[in-house]
Amino acid sequence: VQLQASGGGLVQAGGSLRLSCAASGLMFSYFYMNWYRQAPGKQRELVAIISGDGNPHYADSVKGRFTISRDNAKNTVYLQMNSLKPEDTAIYYCIAYYNSYNYWGQGTLVTVSS
Repeated sequence: VQLQASGGGLVQAGGSLRLSCAASGLMFSYFYMNWYRQAPGKQRELVAIISGDGNPHYADSVKGRFTISRDNAKNTVYLQMNSLKPEDTAIYYCIAYYNSYNYWGQGTLVTVSS
């Protein structure tokens, strides 16, 4: 199983980025797909979850600014991030899980400058 995250970068506060995570080697539509993030010196934080049939849930800190979506035909999950804040700076990881199966990608760095 491979999860390849991309789309991170440097953006000014108030800007937008779109992260992608392409999955291979798994029955993608069965899996919940998550985005987590970890900022320097902080604990890992759940950002958003989307079920196999597209039902999303968000952390309170990103609700109204971030949108998670998925394309099961392309085995890809997305995270559209708008109105970015410096506190959104972190490495963002995509995770696939289903029952006892749990897979992590390598992460992509998002840096928001003030």
